Amino acid sequence: MYNRFFARWWRLGLALVLAASIAACGSGSGSDGDNPPAPPADPVGAGELKSFAPLNTVSAAEIVQALDSANVSSEGFRPVYSVTSYRLEYLTTDANGQLVRASGLVSVPDKAAGAKSPVLSYQHGTIFQDAEAPSNHAVASEVAVVMASLGYIVVAPDYVGYGASLGTPHPYLLAAPSGAAVVDFLTAAKTWRRGNGVTDNGQLFLTGYSEGGYTTMAAHRALQASNSSDLQQLRMVVPGAGPYDVQATLDGLLDLVRDEQPVLGALLSPGLLRYLGSSVRDELRRVLLRFLIPGDADVTFDTGFIDDYLADDVQAIARLSSVHDWKPELPVRLFHGRDDRSVPYASSLSALQAMQARGAGDRVSLTDCPAVPSSHIGCVPSFLAFLLARLSEEAQDL
Repeated sequence: MYNRFFARWWRLGLALVLAASIAACGSGSGSDGDNPPAPPADPVGAGELKSFAPLNTVSAAEIVQALDSANVSSEGFRPVYSVTSYRLEYLTTDANGQLVRASGLVSVPDKAAGAKSPVLSYQHGTIFQDAEAPSNHAVASEVAVVMASLGYIVVAPDYVGYGASLGTPHPYLLAAPSGAAVVDFLTAAKTWRRGNGVTDNGQLFLTGYSEGGYTTMAAHRALQASNSSDLQQLRMVVPGAGPYDVQATLDGLLDLVRDEQPVLGALLSPGLLRYLGSSVRDELRRVLLRFLIPGDADVTFDTGFIDDYLADDVQAIARLSSVHDWKPELPVRLFHGRDDRSVPYASSLSALQAMQARGAGDRVSLTDCPAVPSSHIGCVPSFLAFLLARLSEEAQDL
């Protein structure tokens, strides 16, 4: 989940599968939104749109050229639309529940006047450089830009800690502020669309991989819990390889520590970490952080969840971090590789089992990554193919 090269591999994986997948994307006209109710008043506080600015327009040819320059064949793949991108700043909440000004990217396909598009909320994976946050990276190879070239209005929050909120600790694996960053950005983006004549078709999809999968799940849970108006538009959620069960994820990370440092590993056992001496605890914390966050990151991370884990505070992790144990009312299509050691497969399996135990039934499914080996980075192309196939089942007006 936590590789400094994740963003580059994600963009490369996207290019590898789009050639085979673009023809599968659905088309047609949806009836949702033909007679919309009167728009609500623009919010004040969380979800409030504070400013917006155009960034650039990237042509379909430039997207193909960018993929070609990365030595990725674009034969058979031609984006349908040029894409115009905007940076929006809005209010959301930080790890302490305080309002903070954050930012995100909206990428819009350049369609005929009045044409509608589905909305895709894309949550990025873990990144360690602010320059890679979506609103700082509206280039031809950016996931949001490429997906918009297929006909989606793509909204991509930077998250707290990046972009306009750089310097505020990123609430890493903290469920409430992670979900809020997405939900509030959806609200702000809707305000912006109403004021700028950008028409959606009443369909909303959520997706993300790694930390993006986790944040996607947190946002879905928050939307359902608040009975948000966005929930009425939500059609499907497609999270990949996310650490939804944070306890299981950190237990898996502990296995990596044992493999790398057998002397230290011999002292470690989940459930007994609170009995470690201070020097061993400090060393373990240092090693865990090194696995998660490189030393040259220019983004500050809130790592309180590690302290909860080292204190064996299972209840705090369940309450503040994990997002797997609830009952979704809409389709959730999980995807994960069994050989994933960055985010253990057990995290997705735990989510599937917990949700079905609560009565979700076949609304929740888990698809195994077919790549060999099915590692975290190695499964990115397969996840993107899976994502586009699932979207093609529902998405209209592309």
